[in-house]
Amino acid sequence: MTIKEILAITLVLGPVYANARVTSLLPPPEPRNEIYNYVPADTVMIVTEEGEEIDPAFFDDMLVDEDITEPDSTVFIPFVTTVLPSYNMRPAVFDKLHILDSLRLTTTPVVTPVPGNPEIGAWINEDALRFDLIKRARQHYIVNNPGQILYNEAYLPEPPKHFTATVDPETARIIISEVLPEMTAKPELEVKFGKKHWLKEFNANLQFSQAFVSPNWYKGGNNNVNALANVYYNVKLNPAFHEKLLFENTFQYKLGMNNAPDDEMRDYSISEDLFQWNMTAGYKSAKRWYYSLSAMFKTQFMNNYEKNSNNMKASFLSPGELNVGLGMTYNYSNPKNTFTFDASISPLSWNMKMCINSKMNETSFGIKEGHKTVHEIGSSAEGKIQWAICENIALRSTLFVFSDYDYIQSDWENNIVFTINRFLTTQLNVHMRYDSSVKQSEDTEWHKFMLKEILSFGFTYKFNT
Repeated sequence: MTIKEILAITLVLGPVYANARVTSLLPPPEPRNEIYNYVPADTVMIVTEEGEEIDPAFFDDMLVDEDITEPDSTVFIPFVTTVLPSYNMRPAVFDKLHILDSLRLTTTPVVTPVPGNPEIGAWINEDALRFDLIKRARQHYIVNNPGQILYNEAYLPEPPKHFTATVDPETARIIISEVLPEMTAKPELEVKFGKKHWLKEFNANLQFSQAFVSPNWYKGGNNNVNALANVYYNVKLNPAFHEKLLFENTFQYKLGMNNAPDDEMRDYSISEDLFQWNMTAGYKSAKRWYYSLSAMFKTQFMNNYEKNSNNMKASFLSPGELNVGLGMTYNYSNPKNTFTFDASISPLSWNMKMCINSKMNETSFGIKEGHKTVHEIGSSAEGKIQWAICENIALRSTLFVFSDYDYIQSDWENNIVFTINRFLTTQLNVHMRYDSSVKQSEDTEWHKFMLKEILSFGFTYKFNT
C-alpha cells in the first residue's frame, strides 16, 4: 500500500473532529528497493477499494478548494498541482504516535504572498500543503486499517558487535573476524521455581502519644505518655496447592503502658496486655465450606493493679481462657485477594476459664471460690474479616461469641490501619465486649457492655511471603 493509493482511498473523508488521537510518520529513510519492491511512479496504476482504476495523472491538475468551511460535512480534499515525488510511492510506514489538533486540511499559507509577486514563496506553501495532506491521509488510513500497517525496520537498533584480530603467519596478514556471542544464560541468573506451601504475614508496630500540660493551665490536667506495642503473625496453608485442606494459625500480642500521675504507688499502669492464639483446621466438604476444628487461647503476661492499691486486677493466666469448637467453617476470598472472610460455627464447644493467682478473686471470672478453673460446654461462633479498603487503609475485624445456654459472652475487636508510608502508620483500635454474667459495679454506669478505644500514631514494620 503506497501513499498515493492511500490518497486515492481516502479522498472522501467523513466527519472529522478536533483533538483526535492519531498516528504520524517520521521522515522516511533512504529508499531500499530490495525491501519495499519499489516501482517507479510512471508505471503505477492505482486501484481503489471499489475496484476502480485511477491513472496517476489524475492528481496532476487538481487545485486546493479554499471554500470548504463546514467541518461536519462530507469533504472532497483534492491534491496539489505537482506530481508526487517518487519516494512517496513506497509502502507507508508508521513509527510514531502523537496528537494533532485537527484532521482538517489547513490552507493557511506558511509564507505570506508578496503583493505584486505572488510567485515568490509559492513553492514553500505548495510543499507545506502537500506534506499536510499526506500526513493526514496516512493518519486517517492507519486509524481505519491498523492491521495493514508495516513497521520500519530501518529504525530498529542493532546489537553491538565484537571483533577479534589474528595474524596469519603464512601470508603475514591480519585477519579481522566477528566473534558471535553464545546465547546462553549464566547459571547464577537462572530462575528457580518451587511450590510455596505456607503463606506468612508479619506485622509489628509501636504506637505512642504524649501530652504536656503546664501547672497553670486554666482547665488543669496531667502530663502523660502512652505507648502501645503490637505484634501480629499469621501462617496458613496455600490454598493454590491444598484445595481440600484448611489450616491457619494466628499469634498476636499487644502491650500498652502509660504513666500514672494519679497513682502514688506506681509510676506507670498497664492499659493493654493481651496474648492471643487462634487456630483453624478443616477439610473441604463443599464449595467454600469445611468440616473444621477451631481453638482459641488468650491470657496476659504482666501484673496489673488498681490505682493507689495493691489489689491485683490481672496477671499471667489470671484470667486465662481456652476454647475448642467442632463444626463448620466458611472461607471466602475475592479474586484480587483484597477481601477475605472466614466464619466458623461450632455447635459443640468446650470453654475453660482459669485463675491460678491466689491473690486474686476468682469469683469475678465466673469461677467458684476455692477453685482454679471452670469448664463449660456450649456453642461458639467466630468471624474474621481482612479488607484492604484502599491502597493505604486496611481493616482487620474479629468477632467471637460463646454461650453455655446459661450466659453469653462475646468479644468484637476492630483494627483500622492508616498507612502514611512504609514505616509510619496511624491506628484506630476499638474493642467491644459483652458478658451477661458480669455484676454491675457501684461506681460506674457501665454494666454488661464494655468498650475500649485507642487512637495512636507510630512506627510499623511488616512483611508477607
